[in-house]
Amino acid sequence: MGQVNAVNIEITVVIGRSNMPMAQLLRMGRGAVIPLDAGVNDEVWILANNHPVARGEIQISDDRIAITVTKAADVYDFMAGSSF
Repeated sequence: MGQVNAVNIEITVVIGRSNMPMAQLLRMGRGAVIPLDAGVNDEVWILANNHPVARGEIQISDDRIAITVTKAADVYDFMAGSSF
């Protein structure tokens, strides 16, 4: 069990996605806004080492942002680019 506890995992939270031409991305400067396919109350994806493991909700308290896990991830929805 000690070896398992020593394994580092990178956790990533995906808030939303966007598709745009590379030329548009290259023209963007500081302060540019990229519209995402997510709404205010939509769930986020939680990835462990770039693999979807759960869905969650954003929690904001004072100056801290956290994610509350709400359910297990459906890998097929993530790969299909399902909207939030």
